[in-house]
Amino acid sequence: MNKKSKSFIWVTFQREGIHMYPQALTDPALKEVSFLGHPHRHMFHFKVKIEVYHDDRDLEFILFKRELESLYGSEGSTLQLDHKSCEMIARELAKYIQSKYPSRDLTISVAEDNENGCELTWT
Repeated sequence: MNKKSKSFIWVTFQREGIHMYPQALTDPALKEVSFLGHPHRHMFHFKVKIEVYHDDRDLEFILFKRELESLYGSEGSTLQLDHKSCEMIARELAKYIQSKYPSRDLTISVAEDNENGCELTWT
């Protein structure tokens, strides 16, 4: 049985960021996590997996990683993410990647402290 395969590369990076979930302060259903309504810090861990069309560095992953990291300022800077959730952060990053590298399958994971997060996929 011959199945067509797809190739992907993936890169990871992390950035310190501060965000909050304002609804947690007022929604009775979120009373147990009301502390999330105040600005708080996380290390946001990113993993980006993108389709490549051939096996000889269609996208060179070190350069791709550096490109994505540069979107978030210099290393050591703190992201001010306001009310953005991990999903919102992933979608925002996807818009950039899809405009520069259109028509490629893409998966983006964003995690808080590499403990809890999201994974979004575009095919």
